Amino acid sequence: MEAPVTPHRPRTERLFVQRFSSTPRGARLARRLAVHRLHVWGIPYRSDVSCTAALLVAELAANAVTHGRVPGRDFELLLGMTAGCPGTLGRLRIEVSDTRGERRPPGPGEVVKPPPGSGGGYGLVLVEALADRWAVLERLPGKTVAVELDLAY
Repeated sequence: MEAPVTPHRPRTERLFVQRFSSTPRGARLARRLAVHRLHVWGIPYRSDVSCTAALLVAELAANAVTHGRVPGRDFELLLGMTAGCPGTLGRLRIEVSDTRGERRPPGPGEVVKPPPGSGGGYGLVLVEALADRWAVLERLPGKTVAVELDLAY
């Protein structure tokens, strides 16, 4: 794990924000639209970055639907991409926000691997393994889980 996620968004060259219903269908749609948006931005389908981003969005959206759901409230997906100069890294930022602030997940370094046979609880373990940086941020109302992936150009 490198430096913590910045509490503010860096200069963004590309931005996508969409709200989705807090349902399994909404979580699935968030993942599909994220992969499509990345393809439009030049990150091809089935590339390493696309697959990693799809998994991260799927896990965070599933957590928002399962643990952060407030009846009648949607969750929000934000994708932001900054391009690096040749030889430097760009950055893909993924944020999933929900309106349930009292159910805050563990942050970086606090995630505990679930016991074998538990059948679940691996979502944030995957996030911690795949993300270059991530954090749980305050939001009124609710919370945001922000993830950053470094992009080589």
